[in-house]
Amino acid sequence: MKAMIASLALVLVATTSGCAGRQVEVTTGPEPAADVSIRFTNNLTQAVNLYVASGGTDVFLKQVSSNSVENVPVRGITAGATVTLRARTVDGTRTYTRDNISLAANYEWRVP
Repeated sequence: MKAMIASLALVLVATTSGCAGRQVEVTTGPEPAADVSIRFTNNLTQAVNLYVASGGTDVFLKQVSSNSVENVPVRGITAGATVTLRARTVDGTRTYTRDNISLAANYEWRVP
């Protein structure tokens, strides 16, 4: 009888330790490098917000300071994709647009 109780206790301990939760560490991997980028020259006296539109959705890329040049990566768009580029002044009074652009590895755009 004692042997049976001991065996039952051993089985109980073995099954409960096997079912115990495990600690899992979840991390994100490194962000993939962008296939394309825009070398954007802002010759205006105020900053502009730069957008790319693909499939009818505008995606904000970056705010570019006045009188500056920036290399802006475009993530999620593959090289050769046809998109629309928009640069809108921060006060919203002017918008510059380039339609049907085929993005390449380093597309150049200047405003104005």
